[in-house]
Amino acid sequence: MSGHSKWNNIKGRKEKSDAERSKIFTKVGREIMVAVKEGGPNIDSNSKLKMAIAKARQYNMPNDRINNIIKKNSEVDNSNFVEQTYEGYGIGGVAVVVKCFTDNKNRTSSDVRYAFDKFGGSLGSSGCVSYLFDNKGVVVVEKNEKFDSDSAMELAINANASDCDEDEVFTIYTEPSATAVNDMVSVFDNAGYTILSSGVEMIPQNYVSLDEHKRETFDKMIDKLNESDDVIDVIHNLEE
Repeated sequence: MSGHSKWNNIKGRKEKSDAERSKIFTKVGREIMVAVKEGGPNIDSNSKLKMAIAKARQYNMPNDRINNIIKKNSEVDNSNFVEQTYEGYGIGGVAVVVKCFTDNKNRTSSDVRYAFDKFGGSLGSSGCVSYLFDNKGVVVVEKNEKFDSDSAMELAINANASDCDEDEVFTIYTEPSATAVNDMVSVFDNAGYTILSSGVEMIPQNYVSLDEHKRETFDKMIDKLNESDDVIDVIHNLEE
């Protein structure tokens, strides 16, 4: 019986992992779709597409799947899809920005509003919380056994980084553009560093803390938002 139980547990974890991977691939695929729609399928001339592909590879999306998404969206009319951003406050006054890509704004806005309302939040108007964040290019480098802090700092400065942070990882900040991020990634990649993630992100100016009960409620709201395939990213200023 115990062996059967262990098999069921492992099978359950794998199914959950596969479902999470599928959800991530769907969202990253939407980002590639947006990039192709805006700048075409040529990675050399479309810096946003290059950044989206790099993100897909960070999540181990197979190259065949990436290429299929690019090919499909080069051949079809995606003009009915639009980018949509929602802003509001979660429980305890946590600022939340929800970035979406949708072909049905009524469906998406309804799903987003439901998540806010259900878990003690309130959806606001455009701009109501985005001023609490700074847009920055962010490149995160792994600190492995070969990592040298001084060399990495010098490399970042010479590549026109705007700032750097060093903790468990080495984080480089650039101008908030796909071109600046891709250029910084190339510099560190060519120098033999391991890139953990890269992109243009909204960085909170200040953070909000919650007690355990409110944090649990807030996490449920974030999970509910991420259930929607229309939601590409959820940004907030909750202190980790």
